[in-house]
Amino acid sequence: MDGTQTRPLADSFSEVPHMVAQIPTAKTVLIVEDNELNMKLFNDLLEAHGYRTLQTRNGLEAIDIARAKQPDLILMDIQLPEVSGLEVTKWLKEDDSLRHIPVIAVTAFAMKGDEEKIRRGGCEAYISKPISVASFLDAIDGFLKETT
Repeated sequence: MDGTQTRPLADSFSEVPHMVAQIPTAKTVLIVEDNELNMKLFNDLLEAHGYRTLQTRNGLEAIDIARAKQPDLILMDIQLPEVSGLEVTKWLKEDDSLRHIPVIAVTAFAMKGDEEKIRRGGCEAYISKPISVASFLDAIDGFLKETT
């Protein structure tokens, strides 16, 4: 015996549910992205950083998923096939049950004035592609760490 003592994590089983309840739940990010490689990259980065993800390649489906799952954040590709990501963001912000969810626009269009247009469209932030991994994660953390 080396003199060290081991102690149980809880004095009794009745304390375990209370202890589990204190473990923070992972924040959920809805990724709306039609490019398969970008979707995989965003998903892998977020999961490796401790976030849960929901995914769709369809802007219209994003509204239904957001209503059903109430994600903590939405990553919105601006150029989607069926409908613009800005249009989807507008619909999200018009819905009383969804307007509180921050939307970060992700787009390859990084022209002068685009950020202002995107923010006027209801997005709280803007990330241009190709992404910088550090900047991408900083932007996500900036919204989700505040609400922890």
